Amino acid sequence: MELSVVMPCLNEADTVGVCIQKAQQAMASHRIEGEVIIADNGSSDGSARIAEQLGARVVHVRDKGYGHALMGGIAAARGEYVLMGDADDSYDFLELPKFVERLRGGFDLVQGCRLPAGGGQLAEGSMPWSHRWIGNPIFSWLARHWFRAPIHDVYCGLRAFRRGHFLRLDLRCTGMEFAPEMIIKSSLYRAKIAEVPITLHRDGRKARGSHLRTLRDGWRTLRFLLIYSPRHLLLTPGIVLLLVGLAGYGVAMPGVSLWGVTFDAHTLLFSSLALICGYQSVLFALLTKIFAINEGLLPPDPKVEAFSRLVSVERGLLAGGLGMVFGLALLGLAVNQWRLAHFGRLDYAETMRLVIPGSTLTTLGFQSVLASFVRSLLYLSRR
Repeated sequence: MELSVVMPCLNEADTVGVCIQKAQQAMASHRIEGEVIIADNGSSDGSARIAEQLGARVVHVRDKGYGHALMGGIAAARGEYVLMGDADDSYDFLELPKFVERLRGGFDLVQGCRLPAGGGQLAEGSMPWSHRWIGNPIFSWLARHWFRAPIHDVYCGLRAFRRGHFLRLDLRCTGMEFAPEMIIKSSLYRAKIAEVPITLHRDGRKARGSHLRTLRDGWRTLRFLLIYSPRHLLLTPGIVLLLVGLAGYGVAMPGVSLWGVTFDAHTLLFSSLALICGYQSVLFALLTKIFAINEGLLPPDPKVEAFSRLVSVERGLLAGGLGMVFGLALLGLAVNQWRLAHFGRLDYAETMRLVIPGSTLTTLGFQSVLASFVRSLLYLSRR
């Protein structure tokens, strides 16, 4: 069997029949040996019965969610290729032959595009303005620039892929972010991705509205994109904060005055805050990347492997320990100044030049020691 057409279904009695018939017609007219699978997610309106009467295979998926439904349907697929699409008649399954043609040509994933930026077309009333002009363009732009995904419509639900490629991705999302997860992980694994323009039609359902929840699903997609890019979420902001903190120390330690502004102890305090937050953000970026690679969420990264060889756990512990020693030494000097003043009042600006760097170095060293142990734990082999 060459193709399995998988449609997630939750109370789609108004439209599931016409979607099945279009898919069957397209396969018959282009001599594609295939099947139609309805991944029913708990319908109570007779959708499953309609599908069975039309010759589709119904797979009942108990766990709720768009991703769960598709995973259940794809797991039951017998075709070499799988084409997925919603059962609300917004996608025209008569267009499936051009997806199969691209898969036959060697592509791993063929993504439909509804937006004009990728050659697609939107029928009047087929997409809310917020999705058309805000959500989809922003998320698609992030997918292209953060993950180098060659697509213009990350949320298009009409797509086809090799079943073996899908199994390799090991997708985890169970909600609407299942669609962008497939695109992002395919890009990270350097899969061959093609994009074909399609037409999005108006939702044909009358008894119920869309399952999509704009704000909830939009936030979940943004959250997914962020956690799959530790560099943009953690590493880049962390490096910026470190640079700001170091610059602050550069002008505050000698008490530089520029343009009538004197940088003193208060500047040191703010700079230390930037250093601590920035360093913690960079550590989290490294630990997150290691965890994601070990769990199969992200592919192996040669840069992370090279860094791990260069900065071993023991070297991290040594560096952290030295940082704590120097920091505690500075704090000891501050205490000694207090002793020499008979534990009375001190020169605030001068004393803080010891207390603030000492506290900061001690904190950074302590963070390094803890991070080294956590990193060692993440590298333990799993049985």
